[in-house]
Amino acid sequence: MARDSGSRRQGAPGEGGGSERIERRTLHDEVLDRLRDMIQEGELRAGERIPERALCDRFGISRTPLREALKVLATEGLIDLLPNRGAAVSRISAEGLREAFEVMGALEALGGELACARITDAEVAAIRRLHERMVAHHRAGRLNDYFALNQAIHEAILAAADNRMLSAFYGRLRGQVQRARFAANLSETRWRQAVAEHEEMMAALAARDAEKLGRIMKRHLSNKFETLLDVVGEDQGRAVS
Repeated sequence: MARDSGSRRQGAPGEGGGSERIERRTLHDEVLDRLRDMIQEGELRAGERIPERALCDRFGISRTPLREALKVLATEGLIDLLPNRGAAVSRISAEGLREAFEVMGALEALGGELACARITDAEVAAIRRLHERMVAHHRAGRLNDYFALNQAIHEAILAAADNRMLSAFYGRLRGQVQRARFAANLSETRWRQAVAEHEEMMAALAARDAEKLGRIMKRHLSNKFETLLDVVGEDQGRAVS
């Protein structure tokens, strides 16, 4: 049975509300998110050196918070720290990407199943609003805006699963998979397919059909991976950005 709207969670990511607390973000968090977005969206590409001085000037920060953020991104597999040579955006082989997608698919499936048991009606409605906005961005061809809401939906479902250990494992792989997800969505055919899969996800979530939602979410990620291989080639040694 779904919990009532008095749950300790306050809505979905990307949704406002009078009772939602304002998160106090640190400089470290802001720099980390900016760099992660630049990598995931291809502004910083695989194999490219991180221009530390230029980024410090751009963000108006010292090198200390930038380097602390780079250390975190290294643990996520997005950055390679080069001894005495700074850092570079990591390269991901097709084999490494396959392994990441397999694990992330299992985590997202589990998250969907748990969410069906624990999500509130208010949370379902909030995710539905995110979905409708995402579809509108797809129709208008706004890929960056679409992708931001797509990610918010997946994170909202994970939040509804209400499992801190699951969230921790998910967080360690999220950066690599999100980078690949964005590249896969550059295919118009795949983009339409992804929207249709999200429609299925919303129907299963609203019905609290745990088995079906888990199956859809796993298939959703598997299809992303197969499409990505078409984009970057099936050579196991080839790197993707």
